[in-house]
Amino acid sequence: MDLTIVGCTGSLPGPDSPASCYLLTASEDGRRWQILLDLGAGSFGALHRHTDPDEIDAVVLSHLHPDHCLDVTAMRVWRGYGPTRPEGPLDIFGPPGSADRLARAYAAEEPEPMQGMVFHDLVDGASFAVGPFTITPYAVLHPVPAFGLRVEAGGVVLAYTGDTDTCPGLVPLMRDADLVLAEAAFVEGRDEERGIHLTGRRAAEAAVAAGGVRRLMLTHLPPWNDPEVCRSEAEEVWGSGVEVAEPGRTYPLAEPAAEDGRR
Repeated sequence: MDLTIVGCTGSLPGPDSPASCYLLTASEDGRRWQILLDLGAGSFGALHRHTDPDEIDAVVLSHLHPDHCLDVTAMRVWRGYGPTRPEGPLDIFGPPGSADRLARAYAAEEPEPMQGMVFHDLVDGASFAVGPFTITPYAVLHPVPAFGLRVEAGGVVLAYTGDTDTCPGLVPLMRDADLVLAEAAFVEGRDEERGIHLTGRRAAEAAVAAGGVRRLMLTHLPPWNDPEVCRSEAEEVWGSGVEVAEPGRTYPLAEPAAEDGRR
């Protein structure tokens, strides 16, 4: 399984990256499968640099804030009016109410159905499959209904927190993951409100508490965050080797563990 960072800026698109969007690729029986975790504001354009949007097999939305879901409306335009008009609907998995939320975002006045898409509700702890991917959502702590997404394929595990603060759902989400992709929108000593986002420190604390995590990568940093501050906070708990997501980069998830990784 490979992870491509299509967009990783927190809360809004930034000068160097769109908002949240992560492309996962894996093969099964000679067929390449591709899914997106989130499709946030500005990310659909960048997606073209990495793949043909017609080849996306499913989109999984962690929650319904625009920096994580808004460009599903751009996908709707592409599929409805673009040059290829793909056959068959695109599966969209998200929190209950996703279809209505995006129908309102797509329309100027009255909601317009998201034609060419079939919506499925995520359920806490209920796994589902898309080709070689097994995805398990875990309810996390955010001001709106939100899920962390545990994805397994080819014998490796990616745990994506979505947006969350410290909560019980992070333990089964992260346990024994090959890579934890953890948001770190808040900074210790600056952002005191709880129940919204992790800091680098709290992301590392959650990964250590879950146990068996091999790699920790911080993401969803807003443009006003200094990535090195967030990394430093996490490394005070994790030790050296904390990564920060880089837009446009592809990370193979089957790489050998670094010497300072945790198992």
